[in-house]
Amino acid sequence: MRILVIEDDRQLTEVLADALSSDGYMVEVAADGELGWNLITAEPFDLIVLDLTLPKLDGISLCQQLREQALTLPVLMLTARDTLDDKIMGLDAGADDYMVKPFEMSELRARVRALLRRGQLIATPDLSWGNELHLNPSTHEAYYAGQLLPLTPKEFGLLDLLITHGRRVLSRGNIIEHLWSLEDTPTEETVKSHIKGLRHKLRAAGAPDDLIETVHGVGYRLKKV
Repeated sequence: MRILVIEDDRQLTEVLADALSSDGYMVEVAADGELGWNLITAEPFDLIVLDLTLPKLDGISLCQQLREQALTLPVLMLTARDTLDDKIMGLDAGADDYMVKPFEMSELRARVRALLRRGQLIATPDLSWGNELHLNPSTHEAYYAGQLLPLTPKEFGLLDLLITHGRRVLSRGNIIEHLWSLEDTPTEETVKSHIKGLRHKLRAAGAPDDLIETVHGVGYRLKKV
């Protein structure tokens, strides 16, 4: 599951990213509304944690743009304002839930889980690469040629990332930014180890050795099909 946190408070952003990453979500962050919108239009997300007061494009305007574009992913809005009018304004703009700062992280995580469950009532499209490789983001299952792949959460996230980005090359730094929290940053050797393990499990299911290509000096991508 992919979560986008759009928040201009760096300290809170780090806390949110670490907490959600520890729950197994892939977390992207943006410090202003314009960058957040650019990420939304470039990559698929399952949920947005959105601050009401943001530079460049405020949370209300961003949420309105989201709904005007018929994007239905759930939005959890955060704000320091706790008046009834502010809550109504956020919900009317298209937010699905609303939390007032400061809040307990355990409650936010519970609300995220509830919103994601609600979102899964609408079928989440499977991801695929060619005719053989298929991922189901809702069940966190991956198959090659109909065979279930015994992937770890990081391996599943890595395969999800590769399929989502298609033929675009992902550097080890890109992969680290997407799959690890700010306080749990691994070395690039760790990424190489996860790639090696993922390749081994794909080969065991009958995938070609070069399904995950190494672009030397740059990074990784999936083989053209």
